[in-house]
Amino acid sequence: MDEFELISHYFTPPNSEADIDRGVYAGIGDDCAVLSVPPGYQLVVSTDSLVVGTHFFANSPADDLAWRLLGASVSDLAAMGAIPAWISLAITMPEVDHDWLSLFSSALHDACNEYGIQLIGGDTTRGSLSLTATVHGWVPAGMALMRSGAKVGDLLCVSGTLGDSRGGLYLLEQQTQDDGSAMDSVSSDAQYLLDRFYRPEPRIALGEALIDTATACIDISDGLLGDVEHLLKASKVGVEINADCLPYSAALGRLVGNKQAISWALTGGEDFELCFTINPTNELKLQSIRHETGLPIRVVGSITSDPNDRVVRGIDAEALSGYRHFSQPANGRPSKE
Repeated sequence: MDEFELISHYFTPPNSEADIDRGVYAGIGDDCAVLSVPPGYQLVVSTDSLVVGTHFFANSPADDLAWRLLGASVSDLAAMGAIPAWISLAITMPEVDHDWLSLFSSALHDACNEYGIQLIGGDTTRGSLSLTATVHGWVPAGMALMRSGAKVGDLLCVSGTLGDSRGGLYLLEQQTQDDGSAMDSVSSDAQYLLDRFYRPEPRIALGEALIDTATACIDISDGLLGDVEHLLKASKVGVEINADCLPYSAALGRLVGNKQAISWALTGGEDFELCFTINPTNELKLQSIRHETGLPIRVVGSITSDPNDRVVRGIDAEALSGYRHFSQPANGRPSKE
């Protein structure tokens, strides 16, 4: 099976009038996709890659990788307040593995349906396994959420719980160190943390709801401290974070204890929750957004006037070992900046 047969067999969706309605004039099968952005909207675009040995283990299930790739990529759209529209996909693999491709492409189709995003093209080539997604979304003109809008006195907020993905990675690391095989059976806590690692849930509805409320926004991929650093630099402000307010799951607390859970909530990375700032006068609006989205949202700090402020209260420096002065990506992971 050559490249074109592979694409046709596994990744070409049936043509339909719905494709035209979504702004896809030409998709898979031409040299380029031809797309139309709705009037009054701007296009937002982001690219993410997953590489074997760097972002996932070689024995990672193909269906989980599809969900992880889509979740991580669409999370960038959510951080801008964008509506997901299209995705292009590049796959590099050492050989054609039909079982792997069947599982991956089926899960990719399900994930695209879940997030309301359409596959419009891509590329395949031979080499070490890597997956690259470029996602496109729409946002009302001039309304995209940015990293650069945080103001002095704003509240720093996060959605969901933090550190869970790092807990899932810890479980996978332990299993790999033991015998290198996949886990056959796991506890409900372990399964929850593994799902948070492999199947992140991009906060699309929250991003859209924050368009006229948040002053700045970013998704949490490099760890809370790493991503807050990006936001602070863009906004030219400082921050005080209260570690006692950090949200982490009961499953993570039971796995590693509260102290480690707080540390991973700060530095763990790849939770793909949203971190955003709001003016304190919008706290009532924030309560409404909590109700509308059904998501827990926690105020974890505040923005200060000194651009050099990097204050984390309620935790000792030992708990943040390996994380120097807010400046390096958590756990040595490459930054998504």
